[in-house]
Amino acid sequence: MEKQLNPSYTFGPFQLDSAKRQLLREGVTVPLTPKVFDLLLYLVKNSHRVVEKEELIEHIWPDSFVEERNIAQNIFTLRKALGETGSERYVETVPRRGYRFVATVRPLGDLGADLIVARHVRSELIIEEEEVSAEGEPDRKALPHTRWPGRLTRAKAVGIGLLASALAIGLIAAAYFWSGGRPDSPRTVAEIRSIAVLPFKPMAGSETDEYLGLGMADALITRLSQIRQILVRPTRAVLKYNVPDNDLATVGRELRVDSLLDGRIQKDGERLRVTVQLVRVSDGASLWGETFDERFTGIFNVQDSISDKVTQKMLLELSGEEKRQMTKRYTQSTEAYQDYTRGRYHWNKRTEEGLKTAVKHYEEAIEKDPTYALAYVGLAECYALFSTYAVMPAKESFPKAEAAALKALELDERIAEAHAALGVIRYEYNWDWEAADREFKRAIELNPNYATAHQWYGGYLISLGRFDEGISEIRRAQELDPLSPIINASVGWFHYFARRHDEAIQEGRKALSLEGNTAIAHYFLAQAYIEKGMYDDAISELHKTLSLAPDADTLALLVRAYALAGDKEKAKKTFDEIDRLAKRSYVPPFTLGVAYMGIGDNDRALDWLEKALEERSPNLVGLKTEPAFDGLRSEPRFKELMRRVGF
Repeated sequence: MEKQLNPSYTFGPFQLDSAKRQLLREGVTVPLTPKVFDLLLYLVKNSHRVVEKEELIEHIWPDSFVEERNIAQNIFTLRKALGETGSERYVETVPRRGYRFVATVRPLGDLGADLIVARHVRSELIIEEEEVSAEGEPDRKALPHTRWPGRLTRAKAVGIGLLASALAIGLIAAAYFWSGGRPDSPRTVAEIRSIAVLPFKPMAGSETDEYLGLGMADALITRLSQIRQILVRPTRAVLKYNVPDNDLATVGRELRVDSLLDGRIQKDGERLRVTVQLVRVSDGASLWGETFDERFTGIFNVQDSISDKVTQKMLLELSGEEKRQMTKRYTQSTEAYQDYTRGRYHWNKRTEEGLKTAVKHYEEAIEKDPTYALAYVGLAECYALFSTYAVMPAKESFPKAEAAALKALELDERIAEAHAALGVIRYEYNWDWEAADREFKRAIELNPNYATAHQWYGGYLISLGRFDEGISEIRRAQELDPLSPIINASVGWFHYFARRHDEAIQEGRKALSLEGNTAIAHYFLAQAYIEKGMYDDAISELHKTLSLAPDADTLALLVRAYALAGDKEKAKKTFDEIDRLAKRSYVPPFTLGVAYMGIGDNDRALDWLEKALEERSPNLVGLKTEPAFDGLRSEPRFKELMRRVGF
């Protein structure tokens, strides 16, 4: 009994006896070659740990020259012997690394030895019971092998038996809990409640278009975002990680998530190859990995399979509606899908040229599939931003945005992004405050984790003077998308509208510490500096804004900063620059109104604000709470503007 026993294991319906080198399935022997048995035993002993290919070669084929394809062949044979199916897996492939045994394993010790131990304990108890004297004292000569000295009655014998049973149960329980502490045990996997899907990178030597990898990530983000139990970082949050080699631990910490989905993609003619792995951030453990090799027309099947495996590995129980939304396909056309992903790629650049190019691709997607609801959502989002980027006047762009959003909702009423886009249109263009409120709330109801809906709804509330509610919404958006430059900058901006300028400055500086090259953050911070009378700081921030993204809005605010600082000459020169720009290209009337207000010409400022009203400028929603307009509030013409916007 002192010698080392050969351990045995159970997993699923199998029993693995290492002493007899035998695998049983419900009592029936499963034939295995010697090397396949060795491979199984080594994987089982190291269950829930990634076993590198080099490690397998070293332990299974120590004196042989073996290539990776030999390992792959033996793994294939093993999987076949275990009867693996798509839903029942024992051996998991971890791309570019090795393999992991993923079934729950219970070590039982040596099966034969366990029986010997049990018989040995039982025989000793029987001897003790049968060979005691009439007075109850054991005959020591008759009991040469008795282990327990002193008095042993029947009660004591039964107690020892119970103690032995308890010890055995305790050992089994300990083994169970030890396995429970391993990387992808139910207890630890259930703790994973947030995920970021990184843009899929081209495989080595592949010339796969960049948009395809981003499109794959975007599609998976859209699917996984339907699940309320987990937090999924939006596409905008992961764009910066679209580089060949990311340190996943660093990325996970920066994105503040529990897990990452990382993948590689290659399109070769009509063939598509995808490798993907789900990684836990806390220790870098790979929870799941797989390779898909299909015709490109099967890309939707790949997306279905990946999202399904992720939910399985995270032990998520989906509602019926979540399951329907997860498996919903917005198009069956791979050509339309490619156009849509190109549109998303350019939309995410958030530049004038990017928006124009995105519209072109969305329209091409709709031409190929007129029922493609997400392409209409993309159009609505682009057109809603056209006036902001001075691509075209609001009176031209917003009706197009509205038509696209309504068409998307006609095709599928449950698209949160379409409701949020329609909320912006009702708010910034129609000035229908009640309708906007309904759309924003519906978007958040459909997808509570949609950060942009919280951001836009917060802006709506700020415009109405409901500052605490608005700041609460932007804080929620920040929780959902903590690295978003526009959301982080907006936290300070919302405090500016609430006249909490010290907090606005603090939040603005914090936003710039996270992302220093964000033009809008410099602009928002400058506004708070102006209201605090810190004109030199404001001028400095506005020059930084111009160096990153020169536009007329920044020049108009710079006019005001120079004028308030007492530098009338620079204020006049900057104003003249805007005037020259207006002769070459479209400058919104609202911007010219701000510029005239900056040099103290309130009558001309109100003239241009009235023209902005005729164009239905979205900037007019700030009339009620914008601190810069405080000097105009007593003017009858300004009060009339307020009334016509709906305040």
